[in-house]
Amino acid sequence: MSKAKPARGGALGAQTDSEIVVVSYNIHRAVGGDGCKQPLRIAETIAALDADLIALQEVETPANVAAPRIFLQRLHELGYEAVLGHTMLRGPHHYGNLLLSRLPVLSQQRLDISQPGREPRGLIDVEVAWYPDVVAGTGATGLRCLATHLGLRASERRRQIAAILAHLDEVAALTRTPLVLMGDFNEWWPRQGRLASLNRHLGAAPALASFPSRWPLLALDRLWFGADLELIETEVVRTKATRAASDHLPLRARLRPHLGGAGA
Repeated sequence: MSKAKPARGGALGAQTDSEIVVVSYNIHRAVGGDGCKQPLRIAETIAALDADLIALQEVETPANVAAPRIFLQRLHELGYEAVLGHTMLRGPHHYGNLLLSRLPVLSQQRLDISQPGREPRGLIDVEVAWYPDVVAGTGATGLRCLATHLGLRASERRRQIAAILAHLDEVAALTRTPLVLMGDFNEWWPRQGRLASLNRHLGAAPALASFPSRWPLLALDRLWFGADLELIETEVVRTKATRAASDHLPLRARLRPHLGGAGA
């Protein structure tokens, strides 16, 4: 695993081999604060985050496989494998979620968590290879990463969170793999009760303001992790580049195996 450099102006320290850096980032279709769509600009902003796993929301990629895929090609050059989680077709583009991994992808699945009459929504579930002391004695040799973008209506999000919790219960019954859940949860207030069930299941998530990128006031982007992982540091990456590239700021965290976790 390559060493992570702290984002310019950020607080995160250097990464060791037993740690992992994860990011959740709504890239707003690569449209920046200047109103210009610049896929390469957002790709270079992603590169500067130097993360192992990155959950992206509001991603557009060409629906035609023969069309130029500049954004995905640049991410591939940076060493990322892209797991697509498109939820709908917008003109000549697919649109939805995208999970990037610098670690080998062992398995992947996509769940439809859409609600009737609302914009289609999905959940990406990926397991990647990760071997820090066989995940600190749990016997696991991988890390499970779930990435999503919830809806705008409160009742819609409540049902989507219930679907995610049901899936987490299914996963827990099958495997003891450390888990990270991240994405844009569209909850405007940090103490919103709809997130309480996720907090009970996985532990309270950091609530750091990430939207809007120019003057962040709302903690829309969130990260949860299970008992087998420990949060070292987390930050909203606020630099000149991130303020310009999207209407959200990236949420970046450094994690390591938790020796006192449920499997210890």
